[in-house]
Amino acid sequence: MNIDYFLKKQELLVSKTSIKYIREEYFGLMNAEERLVGLIGARGVGKTTLLFQYIKSCSAKALYMSGDDVEFTNSKIYDLVDEFYSLGGRIVVIDEVHKYKNWAQEVKNIYDSFPDLRIRLSGSSMLNILYEKYDLSRRLVLHTMSTLSFKEYLEITKDIKLQAYTFEEILSNSSAISKELVFANEDLYSHFKDYLRRGAYPFYLEGIAGFEQKLYNAMDKIIHEDIPSLNKIDYSHISIFEKFIYFVVSANKPFLINIASLAKELGVSAPTLTSYIDILENTSIFKAMRKKSTRMSKKPQKLLFSNTNILYAYANKIDLDLDIGTIRETYFVNCFENCYYSDIGDFVVNDIIFEVGGKNKSFTQVRDLENSYLAIDIDFSTNDKKIPLWLFSFIKEKA
Repeated sequence: MNIDYFLKKQELLVSKTSIKYIREEYFGLMNAEERLVGLIGARGVGKTTLLFQYIKSCSAKALYMSGDDVEFTNSKIYDLVDEFYSLGGRIVVIDEVHKYKNWAQEVKNIYDSFPDLRIRLSGSSMLNILYEKYDLSRRLVLHTMSTLSFKEYLEITKDIKLQAYTFEEILSNSSAISKELVFANEDLYSHFKDYLRRGAYPFYLEGIAGFEQKLYNAMDKIIHEDIPSLNKIDYSHISIFEKFIYFVVSANKPFLINIASLAKELGVSAPTLTSYIDILENTSIFKAMRKKSTRMSKKPQKLLFSNTNILYAYANKIDLDLDIGTIRETYFVNCFENCYYSDIGDFVVNDIIFEVGGKNKSFTQVRDLENSYLAIDIDFSTNDKKIPLWLFSFIKEKA
């Protein structure tokens, strides 16, 4: 096996990797004591860059391989690792691992054969990693890398470090916090508007002119490469995924799911459509919304996109002028891990009711509710019950 090929390529790629900004939360996960750590997430969120930053920080000899490298696909992972180990290597990093056939079995064999070897994996496709995980359930520690929050975007763009706050701090002190941040960064709100269009993915740093096309291409690869690679989807059904996505964007509001009607229109069975919606949620194209009630449904009733960047990318393909309310709601719900829509107010997070709107939004709908707030599209607030929309990205951990 030509280990030199991989080491030379690695040296070049790592040397060009900047450590000016590191996503510390995920970098810490890579540096954990666990021997086998996997990082999954949507295409373009920065997994490969993080892996190179990890290698750059390692004192032990490391080997980087990518599942889409021709030399790698023509080799056996185990044989490469065996040779590298004999040369004193103790860290193996496999990027895009899902593109290598039978990767789970080989990684299991490597894990069991080299007890002092650390293995780090990544996959652009959530689907394949999740479906294969059961083979490594006792060994693999799996983490999901999210898109950039507005806070992270602002830190990268302005080369600054900003404080994060607990959910409770933002609820009780949003006025003082928002004023302090805006007065210290007068262009903050302008950056927020830019972020909504093109800031959730680190490749915005490569230039904003081609950002939406790059993002659209990434989504297209999910549909045409990642989803079919499950070997559970008929290639003739790829157009159904595309058509369904455009149904959602064309609605220009949170998409109300009617499985029976949609299945008939798309020419598939109701169970098939339900599974396709689950797949699109797992790929981080959609954020599925369920209604807050005493009897929570396992099936989503509404769909929004996973971030406003995707929403803009698809809308621009059909020259759709987006509804500002949909943009705001898409941003808000994706600030939280667990967010539900509600008949009273717009959304519920941790039993707190939120109405989302613009600067003229009033408390009319939630006036008599104690645990209720307005999430407002403004720069700063003078009322702790009116929380600037952008401030929810400053929460320390997703509620």
